Amino acid sequence: MILPILVAHADWSVDRRKRWLALAELQPRGDYAAALPQPAGAADTLLYRLRALAAPGSIILAGFDFPIGLPAAYARRAGIEAFLPCLEQFGHGEWADFYRVAEKPEQISLHRPFYPHRPGGTSIHHLLEGLGLASRHELYRVCERAHLDRGAAAPLFWTLGAQQVGKAAITGWRDMLAPALRDPELRLAIWPFAGELDEVLTPGALVVAETYPAEAAHFLGLAGRGSKREQAVRRQHAERLLSLAWELRVVLDPDLDEAIRDGFGADGMAEDRYDSFVGLLGMLAVLRERQPAGAPPQAVAPVEGWILGMAGKASPAR
Repeated sequence: MILPILVAHADWSVDRRKRWLALAELQPRGDYAAALPQPAGAADTLLYRLRALAAPGSIILAGFDFPIGLPAAYARRAGIEAFLPCLEQFGHGEWADFYRVAEKPEQISLHRPFYPHRPGGTSIHHLLEGLGLASRHELYRVCERAHLDRGAAAPLFWTLGAQQVGKAAITGWRDMLAPALRDPELRLAIWPFAGELDEVLTPGALVVAETYPAEAAHFLGLAGRGSKREQAVRRQHAERLLSLAWELRVVLDPDLDEAIRDGFGADGMAEDRYDSFVGLLGMLAVLRERQPAGAPPQAVAPVEGWILGMAGKASPAR
């Protein structure tokens, strides 16, 4: 596998203040130099800013922890056979209302699937009825379902609560990925839709992949050690994070080393900085071939996508 010159991981949120970006740059001897996570900034310029950080012809791999793909059951109902062609259509023509979050149950449809706009009298059953799905199970992609080492992720189209990912996906798809796909100069390839990881990491390519820090925490040996929302717990993870950096040949900037030992701080963005770095290490573990990239089941591959570093199949959603 060809190593990218630049590896980036963004802990994503609909709230711009909670988007944090961890970067690692390949050095001549094969190590990666990593710096303290920084605010990721605006979605519509992020990929262009990453491209500007590397020389022309360089390979860039960028990970984002929002869903990239559609639940297969929804796709079948909507007549969608592949995700990428539809990604460029969402928000336009017959899909003009796709990104408009439904305010009332009767507004939910296959062409307007995100719900609810605000709390109060809402239910996941409204979403199931509006989309014509039989059960909550059908709201999940295979990679989002619970498995033995972690619980289920939040379903794509649900937009309420602290764990919801729907609004983050909207900003990521509408403001970043879809416009970038229309710009041939970026040479954007979205894994796994564009091919196997070693196939898309070609000179000049900017490769985007879906990540999930909770999944990375599992295969990096960080899971089950208390809540990462607490600074004391994040400090307890420091020894393991520093060991992982050494194993993966990551040279830490002194400020990053200090931040790791301090649990990334005590402010409201500390967990986001922590997740951005954990996600970065997870990506590097895949690039160093310490962890398989993973692949979606063939039956759902064109529409559902996959989480980078998630090996095997998930179990049915809990």
